[in-house]
Amino acid sequence: MLGGIFSFHSSWKNSEDNYEKKPQRLQCTSLNFRDFQFAQAMLFAIEEINNSTDLLPGVTLGYNMYDTCGSIARSVRVALALLNDNEIKALHMKACTRPAQVQVIMGETSSSPTAAIATAIGPFHIPMISHFATCACLSDKTKYPSFLRTIPSDYYQSRALAQLVKYFGWTWIGALRTNDDYGNNGMSTFIATAQQLGICVEYSISFFRTDPSDKIQNIIKIIKTSTSKVIVTFLSNMDWDVLLHEFSINNLTGYQWVGTEGWISDSQIAAMDKSHILDGAIGLSIPKAHVSGIKKFMFNVKPLNSSNSVLFREFWEALFSCKFNQSNSAEIQKKCTGEEDLTGVENSFTDMSLMPIFYNVYKGVYAVAHALHEILSCNNTCDKNVHLEPFTILQQLQRIHFKTKEGDYVYFNNNGDPPAKYEIINWQPRENDIVEFVIVGIYDASLPEDEQLNVKNMSLIWAKNSLQVTISVCSEKCPYGTHKVLQKGKPVCCYDCVRCAEGEMSNNTDSTTCLKCFPEFWSNEGRDACIKKEELFLSYEEIMGALLTSASLFGTCMTALVAAIFFRHRKTPLVRANNSELSFLLLFSLTLCFLCSLTFIGQPTEWSCMLRHTAFGITFVLCISCVLGKTIVVLMAFKASLPGRNITKWFGPTQQRVSVLGFTLIQVVICIIWLTMSPPSPVKNFKEFKDKIVLECDLGSTIGFWSVLGYIGFLAMLCFLFAFLARKLPDNFNEAKLITFSMLIFCAVWITFIPAYVSSPGKFSVAVEIFAILASSFGLLICIFIPKCYIILLKPEKNTKKIMMGKRSRKTF
Repeated sequence: MLGGIFSFHSSWKNSEDNYEKKPQRLQCTSLNFRDFQFAQAMLFAIEEINNSTDLLPGVTLGYNMYDTCGSIARSVRVALALLNDNEIKALHMKACTRPAQVQVIMGETSSSPTAAIATAIGPFHIPMISHFATCACLSDKTKYPSFLRTIPSDYYQSRALAQLVKYFGWTWIGALRTNDDYGNNGMSTFIATAQQLGICVEYSISFFRTDPSDKIQNIIKIIKTSTSKVIVTFLSNMDWDVLLHEFSINNLTGYQWVGTEGWISDSQIAAMDKSHILDGAIGLSIPKAHVSGIKKFMFNVKPLNSSNSVLFREFWEALFSCKFNQSNSAEIQKKCTGEEDLTGVENSFTDMSLMPIFYNVYKGVYAVAHALHEILSCNNTCDKNVHLEPFTILQQLQRIHFKTKEGDYVYFNNNGDPPAKYEIINWQPRENDIVEFVIVGIYDASLPEDEQLNVKNMSLIWAKNSLQVTISVCSEKCPYGTHKVLQKGKPVCCYDCVRCAEGEMSNNTDSTTCLKCFPEFWSNEGRDACIKKEELFLSYEEIMGALLTSASLFGTCMTALVAAIFFRHRKTPLVRANNSELSFLLLFSLTLCFLCSLTFIGQPTEWSCMLRHTAFGITFVLCISCVLGKTIVVLMAFKASLPGRNITKWFGPTQQRVSVLGFTLIQVVICIIWLTMSPPSPVKNFKEFKDKIVLECDLGSTIGFWSVLGYIGFLAMLCFLFAFLARKLPDNFNEAKLITFSMLIFCAVWITFIPAYVSSPGKFSVAVEIFAILASSFGLLICIFIPKCYIILLKPEKNTKKIMMGKRSRKTF
């Protein structure tokens, strides 16, 4: 015996109990043709099994059905009646210990009544198989140990909906659910999954079909004042019967509806939607199915009229819009004859759009039959002496695995659920207000996670019959070069797009952070890429480098010209009187000073960094040593001319060469120690400019660098001191004055060089150093040699031995 529990009515009248008398019996209203169809599907399966010779041969399945009116209390009441020999009241104390009158209960359609029934019958291990209760809560075997179903759990549907919403880029949505286990649990799982995928829910509203109208008006107000354009629903077809009417009155169009299997493929809801509220809706549906013979069976309703049940008389009258007994009202209706047929009748009972659900009922009945077939050890006949225990049937149901005549396999997992597979349905309006349910994709939970959702590349229709995907976001996507900054007090989907800071970039939309560029790169103007920083160094191609190079070469040529003049007039008194050997060595060192400045120009390399400072230090010491030697020679010459003095033998040509060589070797030793301990090397300076790289030479050892400069400064000061002591020599020996002027210029240049060098950024510090080298070199060249060249070339009459040996009155300096 099978028990059937269906909601043949979808609602009931609320009665106010005053607790002074016994509560009135529930008055059911709103006939529900859908559950009549499910009941017919059950009868079809039972009749097909009873007529079969292969399944349960010789055994006849019976049934007993009850109407719950969608009420949870009534559902539990009728379930216990099925177990208690169809008695509503318990007859005696042993009523709960005797065998149940039904072996399996088929139903209920909704999740909340199903949960209540499963809780009540669970302790008795009475199997219950639902065809449409999808709440994930029913998979909990600790609460519902005897529950099974032939429709997938909302555990999968909720996740599939979240992935579908994410797929279309909807991150700002509304949520509307029925206020029962189906809606509350399904929406809770959906919201949790959606938040993991970065989807925000602006509002989540609950609704039940018996709610007062002001509750519905509040729902409409919330939807209209919201900014989200996509609404995800966990509703049943009975909820839409109430909502669509109110939505139409308030012209609630232009929203993208996302639905569940509870209504998305229901053609009756599409027929009711005269205001095109749901046009373009998309959602998940149970895969299409076909059960051969069931349509013909359903349309043969005449056997139903043989029942004396008031319920089926009401059904008959509603189905054919007639009355068996005319009422006293003024309205006259046609009389029911009991011979009516469904030819030409169009209503929800003749609609076959819910064939997948009929198939679920069909599979549930067949699952019971296969379990009984195994328990009764059926072959050609069945062992009818086997005592059927509910727990035995439950265990066998959990193990069954068979193939239907349509070629589908039926089995249950450890939670009593079938495999989860859904079709993605899109409502596409056609002519004459007909809506076509177009399959646009599939969701298969058995596949790897990244392959479960498969949306076909085809034309979809969206809200207001638009061909463009509805946009529903709290904030537009942040473009390249920006990152998201959350708006205070709002969900994570609401944010401002802030431009990346300098030196940072983002090359993705909706970046949460900007990526910092590597040290050698800098962000471009659009902040969407890192480009290589410009490398700065003093090059020959730029104007400053070209000018300094020209000045260096000009100084070199000028020195060479002076050397040529001196060489040509090397035997003249003026050249000979000014120590021609030191003069030529000084000119050679000046040439090296001019040329060493060129090593500071160009991209620094390891060799150029070592060469530039050491060459500069050694050549300048050589130069200053020569000037110092000339100064000492002048002093010695003057002292030697005094009576009783023989000083020249202590500073003759040999001593001059040794002194120059000795002074220079000291610098060479300093440079060798510097290069050995911590030599200069090329480095990239990222601190000077944020968007450029300064290629420069790191000094290595600052002590070495300042030792080189300090030694040069020491010799220069010594040279200046000697020249200053020789300032009162006769005018003919005016080289001391020239040396004094040159040393003044030299010292002034290098004293001002220090602060200028320290404060100059990047390549300008190199330019300052080159300028100091050139300025001091030109100072020495011009002050010491140009006056002599002037006499040699323009005043040859003064270039005589007599003039050189002559004496004049002294002048103070």
